[in-house]
Amino acid sequence: MVNLKSNPFFLDDEAVKWVNETLNSMTFLEKIGQLFCPIGFTNDENILKNLTSKVGIGGIMYRPGNSKDMQNVHRFLQDNSKIPLLIGANLESGGNGIVSDGTNYGKPMQVAATNDEISGYRLGKVACSEGASVGCNWAFAPIVDIDMNFRNPITNLRTFGNDADLIIKMAKGYLKAADECGVAVSIKHFPGDGVDERDQHLLTSVNSLSVDEWDETYGKIYKSLIDIGAKTVMVGHISQPSYTRFLNPKIGEYENIPASLCPELLQKLLRNKLKFNGLIVSDASLMIGFTSYMKRERAVPYCIAAGCDMFLFNKNFEEDYKFMIKGYKKGIITTERLNEAVTRILATKASLNLHIKKANRNLVPSENDLNIISCENHREWARECADKSITLVKNKEKIIPLSPSKYKRVLLNVLEENDDLNSPLKTLLKEKFEKEGFEVTIRNRSQAKGQNMDETMALAFTEIVQSVEDFKKDKDLIIYVANYETASNNTVIRLSFKGLLGIGNDYPWFAKEVPTMFISLANPYHLLDVPFMKTFINAYTFSDDVIDKLMEKIMGRSEFKGISPVDPFCSRWDTKC
Repeated sequence: MVNLKSNPFFLDDEAVKWVNETLNSMTFLEKIGQLFCPIGFTNDENILKNLTSKVGIGGIMYRPGNSKDMQNVHRFLQDNSKIPLLIGANLESGGNGIVSDGTNYGKPMQVAATNDEISGYRLGKVACSEGASVGCNWAFAPIVDIDMNFRNPITNLRTFGNDADLIIKMAKGYLKAADECGVAVSIKHFPGDGVDERDQHLLTSVNSLSVDEWDETYGKIYKSLIDIGAKTVMVGHISQPSYTRFLNPKIGEYENIPASLCPELLQKLLRNKLKFNGLIVSDASLMIGFTSYMKRERAVPYCIAAGCDMFLFNKNFEEDYKFMIKGYKKGIITTERLNEAVTRILATKASLNLHIKKANRNLVPSENDLNIISCENHREWARECADKSITLVKNKEKIIPLSPSKYKRVLLNVLEENDDLNSPLKTLLKEKFEKEGFEVTIRNRSQAKGQNMDETMALAFTEIVQSVEDFKKDKDLIIYVANYETASNNTVIRLSFKGLLGIGNDYPWFAKEVPTMFISLANPYHLLDVPFMKTFINAYTFSDDVIDKLMEKIMGRSEFKGISPVDPFCSRWDTKC
């Protein structure tokens, strides 16, 4: 059932021989071990040896750490693995997806806002070359979800936007770069996030498109990337009831089954219709979209039986391992299905020449290769991406370009989780504006908090009853900067203002009284909450490079070049006024 010589493996005779001989030499327990890709949580050598030497896991993924430490732990893992490991990372925005000192090239939406396919290539090159330098060979990227629903709490900046053709253009560049770096991509999250307004981390979310709508959007994206050689696909805990019913009219109450447990979507749609011959990996099995659908003892082996080849992360590794073995012994996973899954795992490794690198003892590069981490070339690319992406959404009052001769006294209100007046973002922005010649006062978002409720109420009322003229007398310009990113398990990201009854000075009640502008460093949809803002900028990513280029643009030294990859007006008329 697995064609080792065709897309995406393209194995030569020697590689095919290695796959077949390795498979035939394995016990069923060794094959079971290969199905697992747990999360790395320790550098304890005894624990790691148990995973590699005793269990024989097929892959592993660590969260970002120091580059030298990451390289060392990856080297230990590979040295102690009989079969070379797939080492994964969320290389979505740059090398910072695997090393804390890596390059933050830019969120995918920022990359797409450049409208330049070279940016997609550079994202892949930065992310995968820096990842490869510490031994990573598997990118859980690019994300090819479509940001169709601005209320979706997880897609947002992690996507290339809402246009299928733009997503394909950016993702193709990423794939090309990944191949050059010897890194396998994992396009995700099949059958596609971004339609529902809910989070698959918390429930089985729904891709509610019709069959035809899916074919014209998500299907078009997956088919395009599969055809050019995407080696792996990550499957989400997302249902696609229209296709599930279409492929199995008798599905009944199970039409909302997550794709990670759905044979119809995995085998009939992804394998048969889209002709995907590569490796299928589940999304993290800790997500409630997976755990809530059936008992875990059955779900663990059934995920493989349904069509996934690898099982990502664990609630309890020892227990999941026992569940997988038990599922095989009970016939939930057949021997044929187990061999097929392991064949694809081995073939993916062979397609990356891991078996050859293992023999040559160079699966993980030397410490000298870490020089590519945050190298000047990558930093320059990140600066270019920032320059080409920052988007001027509205400038109806012609406040921009700013001038200290016209707007000398600036009130800066930074909306972020950290209310400390000396937070890194507030400090950085104040320094930047003062360097341009502005007198900057940072809004103290905690100033209305008294020692007790009576004092708090008194402070709040002091702000509320202040006269408009008194408020205006020491302010020429008010700048709001928001840094609220969407994130898993955080289902609603909206602007949060301080102030009694929502009418304290923290809320921009004064937009008609004092020139006011709004800058978002993250979520591109904040106009929903401040539709009356006449000056609005989307910068997509908070980084030093973005802040530098942002200052150049609002001061008029550089033009705004970004083209929004989504509708920042949220399909509303009032946000455009």
